[in-house]
Amino acid sequence: MADLAIGQLAPDFILPRDGGGTVALSSFRGKPVVVYFYPKDNTSGCTVEATAFTELAGAFEKANAVVIGISPDSVKSHDKFVAKHNLSIILGSDEEKTTLEAYQVWKEKSMYGKTYMGVERTTYLIDRDGKIAAIWPKVKVPGHAEAVLKAVEELA
Repeated sequence: MADLAIGQLAPDFILPRDGGGTVALSSFRGKPVVVYFYPKDNTSGCTVEATAFTELAGAFEKANAVVIGISPDSVKSHDKFVAKHNLSIILGSDEEKTTLEAYQVWKEKSMYGKTYMGVERTTYLIDRDGKIAAIWPKVKVPGHAEAVLKAVEELA
């Protein structure tokens, strides 16, 4: 499969989401959408990332942008994560890993000499027309939400 690239149409998805119901990328056409992929609810880096996006939610809203976090965790796990950290962003559950694979973030990883499959922390900025405007691979969490907000504001 060819790598996703800037200017390409972003793969659409419909996923179960926190709080019930579903979230579909195509339902936000006409707005910039930040889709960030993260490994696991309630782990240190993922919590810092989710709370950073939540703290900037007002600024993303002002820029008419939507933030969606996606992990392979269940909706039940997302609901606990949202409640525990008072998150205000949308969290999509991809237990089947179809969206993770479509966005090429479900990868072989290694830790302490063991290899395993997991989510490579990656963020995509999708423009109003549904095309990929920016990609942040192998995200380092500190300052990331701010960098993404700056890119969203520059799209305007």
